[in-house]
Amino acid sequence: MSKRFWCLVVAILAGSLLAAPLTTSAQEQFYKDKTVRIIVGFSAGGGFDTYARAIARHMRKHIPGNPAIIVENMTGAGSLIAANHVYKVAKPDGLTIGHFIGSLLLGQVLGQEGIEFDARKFEHIGAPVKDYVACALSKESGVTSVAQWASSKTPPKLGGTGRGGTIDNALRVFKVALGLPVQIISPYKGTADIRIAVEAGELAGSCWEWYGMRTAWSKALEAGKVVVVLQAAPKPFSDLPKVPLAIDLVKTQEGRQLIEAGVHDPGSIARPYVLPPGTPKAQLLLLRKAFLDTMKDPEFLAEAKKARLQINPLEGEEMERIVGGLFRLSPALASRLKEVLLK
Repeated sequence: MSKRFWCLVVAILAGSLLAAPLTTSAQEQFYKDKTVRIIVGFSAGGGFDTYARAIARHMRKHIPGNPAIIVENMTGAGSLIAANHVYKVAKPDGLTIGHFIGSLLLGQVLGQEGIEFDARKFEHIGAPVKDYVACALSKESGVTSVAQWASSKTPPKLGGTGRGGTIDNALRVFKVALGLPVQIISPYKGTADIRIAVEAGELAGSCWEWYGMRTAWSKALEAGKVVVVLQAAPKPFSDLPKVPLAIDLVKTQEGRQLIEAGVHDPGSIARPYVLPPGTPKAQLLLLRKAFLDTMKDPEFLAEAKKARLQINPLEGEEMERIVGGLFRLSPALASRLKEVLLK
């Protein structure tokens, strides 16, 4: 056989070796004695932080080499600072995981100011749960039903975490689609700070992901000091059967579209875990598997149950498809969403 033929064979074999995932031994050697950081875009004590710390405690044992996993809180601009950092600054080496509010991915589609990432280029690991919005107000505010909210002569002060975030987006949509009086006080560093402000009487309440709210604000909710008055999910949460759905209260087709595209759809990817663009495929696949294995880990599930953390994972591939769908919104709806959410 010709020398040219053997050179071609060697080239093909070399290419296959380079493209192949790292062996378990190589993966173990890579992560051994390393530290993986989960950068959370909100303050400690909130729902995002609570989920991340529970995942960090158990995910390491599903990664060959058992690296340490730590959580770092990088607050600001409704977690936009963290999202931009993971995209632009963090090294794509499989040692940095970003966790920020998923509504920012919609924000890119709408041209939100300050976004310096391309959502389609993040390497998506997955999410622990699809999480939708609920609105809770303190009993002291005098608003303990959506009817009282609608008829309130003074718009209640409701806390947000920054323009483009889930809370601010939901409140802006409810104001337009449902005609609810709203005074948004924003930005707070996270839902933990909003809870403190509500308990101090500075705010009447707020709206954010129910599973995070249920966990972090459980004592006040159970004591009746805080009352859930509205939920924005495709169907009622099992533990909120009597709380009205926003979609059932809307009276116009435009309002329905705003709620579905501006609140429901981002809820599917509310809690994304991502890697910087360009992270090697071997690390992405390894961390995707480790994440899903963690979601099935009996010890993790026991801790999640005790902490009332809902677990219904979204796989990285499905997250990629959902993000791609955001970029296919009709121009008319995208323009109207931009007007409602960002102006």
